[in-house]
Amino acid sequence: MVARTVDLRSDTVTKPTEAMRTAMANAEVDDDVLGYDPTARHLETEMARITGKDAALYVPSGTMGNLICVLTHCQIRGSEVILGDSCHIHIYENGGISTIGGVHPKTVKNNEDGTMDLNQIEAAIRDPRFEICYPTTRLICLENSHAHSGGRCLSPEYTDQVGELAKKHGLKLHIDGARIFNASAALGVPVHRLVQPADSVSICLSKGLGAPVGTVIVGSESFIARARILRKTLGGGMRQVGVLCAAALIALQENVGKLELDHKKAKTLAVGLDKIKGLKVDIDSIETNIVFCDILESANITGTKLCKILEGHGILVLPEGPFRIRLVLHHQISESDVQYTLSCIQQAVNGIPDKKDGK
Repeated sequence: MVARTVDLRSDTVTKPTEAMRTAMANAEVDDDVLGYDPTARHLETEMARITGKDAALYVPSGTMGNLICVLTHCQIRGSEVILGDSCHIHIYENGGISTIGGVHPKTVKNNEDGTMDLNQIEAAIRDPRFEICYPTTRLICLENSHAHSGGRCLSPEYTDQVGELAKKHGLKLHIDGARIFNASAALGVPVHRLVQPADSVSICLSKGLGAPVGTVIVGSESFIARARILRKTLGGGMRQVGVLCAAALIALQENVGKLELDHKKAKTLAVGLDKIKGLKVDIDSIETNIVFCDILESANITGTKLCKILEGHGILVLPEGPFRIRLVLHHQISESDVQYTLSCIQQAVNGIPDKKDGK
């Protein structure tokens, strides 16, 4: 029997706190499909305020949130969206914008920091004079923080530039802000400023914020009115959803302030991993709560094997390819958990206790 569990697979694995469970049990509810659930309205009003947008809508998941936003902007089948080649929408959301919405993705290479080159974005915009052959570009998507780049943050200045580019060409801008609160904490910039140029934003409540379920999308009143219809079409209309929204409100109240500590623990973990012979971490790239660790050939172990060994010690980690692992920090990982993880990884890779003597 493993006496201890340290779950670093994702920040989606957190369990509802006692305060969340109490709020869920006592939530005031009504039929949200009809628009009458007071707790859902409270959450949506709060998220609109935080993001500086006119309106908000609670949806079951981040994938559905992004799908609704893309389809609301691209109501004509055959529309094209410009997005990063390693962004979450393109890689991890089942190609839903194409299979369900008939929207064509036009990828631009993501840089190591999660940005896309502005000139490449502009070059990817289709010439409307040749629409007899080309799909019509209608949308640009950004992701902040950028998960596949290790949780790197997009600056407000960069986002402003993309917003200006979108306006110049009559396009809309959507931000996948699944971890926008992490970006806000890391950059010291309010959420509303980070998403100011965006026409829509999706914000996950069940990642770093620790709520059990849900995402909120924000935008103009007319955008959210159209999005509400699409939510119903996609099966995302839930009735007494205030039970879930109550937990999300607690997450906003109690866990936003903990994100900075999560980032600090991620840095501690990254520094410790980089000191273990056979492992390599780009410490300067650790801006939020995601750590990618490369396994060098000299370690003579694969990511899958390392994860299996760690599981035997109660440490849950996901392989990110044959020689890379990903570790994600959240508010239910303690400093002690970080040190325990480092000790177990040291033993798994080198077969000896961690003497902290570097490489």
